[in-house]
Amino acid sequence: MAETAEASRPRPTDDAIVDVGDDWALAGVTDALPPDRVALRAQAKRDKVAAKELLEPVAPSISRAAILVAISGVAAVVPFILIVEVCRELLRDPVDTGVITTLLIAAFVVLAFRGLLQVVGLVWTHRIDAGFQLSLRRRLAAKAGRLPLGWFTDRSSADVKRLLSDDVEALHYLIAHVRLEVVNATVTPLVILVYLFVADWRLALVTLIPLVAYGFALSAMMSPANTLLLGEFTRGQQGVERTAVEFVDGISVVRVFGRTRKAYGAYAGAVNRYADALAAWKLPMTKLQSAADILLAPVFLTLVVTAAAVGMAALDWIDPVDLVPFLLVGVGLGASVVGLGYGFQSLREGAAAARRIRELETTPELPDAVAATADVSRDDKPAGRVRFEGVAFGYDPKRTVVSGVDVELEPGTVTALVGPSGSGKTTLARLLARFHDVTDGAITIDGHDIRSMSLRDLYQTVGFVFQDVQLIRGTVADNLRLARPDATVADLEHAIRVAQIHDRIAELPRGLDSEIGVDVTFSGGEAQRLSIARTLLADSRVLVLDEATAFADPESEAAVQDALASVIADRTVLVIAHRLHTITEVDQILVLSDGAIVERGTHDQLVAGDGLYRRLWQSNEDALAILADSGEGVDR
Repeated sequence: MAETAEASRPRPTDDAIVDVGDDWALAGVTDALPPDRVALRAQAKRDKVAAKELLEPVAPSISRAAILVAISGVAAVVPFILIVEVCRELLRDPVDTGVITTLLIAAFVVLAFRGLLQVVGLVWTHRIDAGFQLSLRRRLAAKAGRLPLGWFTDRSSADVKRLLSDDVEALHYLIAHVRLEVVNATVTPLVILVYLFVADWRLALVTLIPLVAYGFALSAMMSPANTLLLGEFTRGQQGVERTAVEFVDGISVVRVFGRTRKAYGAYAGAVNRYADALAAWKLPMTKLQSAADILLAPVFLTLVVTAAAVGMAALDWIDPVDLVPFLLVGVGLGASVVGLGYGFQSLREGAAAARRIRELETTPELPDAVAATADVSRDDKPAGRVRFEGVAFGYDPKRTVVSGVDVELEPGTVTALVGPSGSGKTTLARLLARFHDVTDGAITIDGHDIRSMSLRDLYQTVGFVFQDVQLIRGTVADNLRLARPDATVADLEHAIRVAQIHDRIAELPRGLDSEIGVDVTFSGGEAQRLSIARTLLADSRVLVLDEATAFADPESEAAVQDALASVIADRTVLVIAHRLHTITEVDQILVLSDGAIVERGTHDQLVAGDGLYRRLWQSNEDALAILADSGEGVDR
């Protein structure tokens, strides 16, 4: 179990400020900015740079698709222009039906051509997106396999899911839509305006008035104040995701202790904060967006230009027929601009996701000394002598969690780590398994620095059995063969017998081929024994045990202990001990306090002394006595 000091350390956050989009969201911000807005502006720039870097491999293909959409944007206006000319022909006397027919056929042909280009452009970018997401997901999966295991323990499952799945999905808009929508929102209105100015520059200026007003409204929607509110909304959304996962994961525990209301209260509180942030950002934004949309609504544009045309016609400035282009073409001026405005949120989310993915891709990996494979091989079985030499480690440069650890673990011995919560027990044990690399000193196995060993050799040499057992989706055999893919059925049978789980598996409908979660759901003690069987198959010479019986039910604790006795025989074992009565017979006890070893020796030696261990033991005995007096009974 993670210790208090470790739980309280500052964990890395992917959204230390807020998730925002690009620099245009900060237009008009002066140099004299308050600190939060300076950070916001810097964040926006990082998002923009990250999105550009991440999408650089597919940028040329997207640009070529955008050219097709640009041509389709021009073609989208041409049918309306042809219809205007048809109207002019109909007002002439006599009417030339041949010209009208030609214009109508041309309009249909151009419209079909425009539709073809639009479809090809969209299909093209979606194919680019599908291929890019596939390669990116594979790349991130490979990256996750090279990250230190501590990277995962520092993050919740919701954070990891967002990075490896949700953020990749959020890039869809950036790849498949944003460039096309920007091009379409630029080219189509530009072609329309050019045509309208050719038709009549005075009515064209009137048509621009709603567009200018919409620009001011859009600037208000993208103001720094609204962007900060968006940041609060994003943090609220992430808070709901995290508390939802915690609530679901811990529901069995909180129900046992009758604390469901309190646990639900934490989740409800996160939902309320999210709702408040949503209301603070979305409601004003929705009002402003709705008012702005009216400015570009076809009926509003029609009324504005018609009113202006009536006045100009009364003054003999224009011919009434000059209004036709504005009624047929000008009313569509704002449609693409409105669509682009609604895409800003997706643009921001995509840019922020790109930044987080780039940060993940640049996260330092666990160095894998592949060349050292020959140093420790399966043919030359390691003895398992572990040495901590002046080991120090800190999760950040300002705080050291473990310091000055010098100790040797002899082959065939069991060493227990004990100490108050937060003393560094879990951290020290995880350093042996390279959850993180030491910041000073070295850890060696048979004289080889573990940093010089390939990860394959290291994890063949060092195995671990933790409190929280993880079983993958698949059969019982699949879970066991994680330790040794080439294990035969006989190997599996032997392992589960030694681990005291054979009878339970034999009862299953398909035995070793039973699917976990479908055919069977194992209890905590059963899952722990399955994990022990997996460790037996791995045949690791060095084992790290994190109080493996902590989550076992009382009936299966004895079976787990018997299974562990088979596992630790003739191996070098490091035990993280929380219940002192379980380690009275070990070969060596290391007592940690504030990350340093303050006592070492056997149980009898340490109890006879007057140090921290004796006080811990006395507290343990007092607690057991209280439980015994209460009639609950304790198995010592």
